[in-house]
Amino acid sequence: MSNRLTKLALGVVALPLLAACATKGYVRDQVSVARTELTDTINTKIAAERQERMTADDAIRADVQALRGALDSLRTEFDVKIQQVAEGLKFMMPVHFAFDDATVREEDKPAITRFAQVVQQHYPNAKITVEGFADPAGSRNYNVNLSQRRAESVKQYLTEAGMTSGLVATVAYGETRLVIPGAERDDMGADKNRRVTFVIEGVDVGDAGVAALP
Repeated sequence: MSNRLTKLALGVVALPLLAACATKGYVRDQVSVARTELTDTINTKIAAERQERMTADDAIRADVQALRGALDSLRTEFDVKIQQVAEGLKFMMPVHFAFDDATVREEDKPAITRFAQVVQQHYPNAKITVEGFADPAGSRNYNVNLSQRRAESVKQYLTEAGMTSGLVATVAYGETRLVIPGAERDDMGADKNRRVTFVIEGVDVGDAGVAALP
């Protein structure tokens, strides 16, 4: 009788121990499952973020390649010179004027139109400054006014080509910064002094604008 009671007592004691072991095993299993699920979730998220970065990088590369092609077309088709300056990117365009005139010439309109297309596609929110110049014939004040009218004429044409007027500014330099010093009226190269240049302002060397550089 005492052996039976002893076994019974041992069994009663063992039951909670077995239950405790079972509970601990269940908990361990659940923790393991949770860890696996968490690891899978993290790995999935990392993979998705990596794919997003790769897609964004591919898009940036495509944009840069498209910009490079557009700028190269300006160079090759219209002999545009592009230079990095403190203000941004400067475009020396083959846009010239007749003596004492501020009318945009028909032969220069395709180059201006192409420039406007490049800006609208790649620099839609950038500020553009049109710089006007004159040859040294006439007084300094007259040449400043004449070069201002030239810049304004080009601005008007740019806005007609679709650019936002509020993003296009003008500045007049008159007879300063001559390409051919002293050339005026019908002198050889005087038309190169009667010109405009474009500056796309605020373009960082580190962004896509760097594609403009040789």
